[in-house]
Amino acid sequence: MQLKKPTRKQKIEMARQKLKPDSWLVERDDGSQLVIVGKEKGQVRRLRWGA
Repeated sequence: MQLKKPTRKQKIEMARQKLKPDSWLVERDDGSQLVIVGKEKGQVRRLRWGA
């Protein structure tokens, strides 16, 4: 799957969960969770929307 830059809505959600949006790329967003990958180390995180 191709990694993409986060949208504005996704950036707001990342910032709300105390992450720097510029350091992450989006793997997938299925509406209930957002799967992101770190640009530097490649770590994967799953964020629940609205959590």
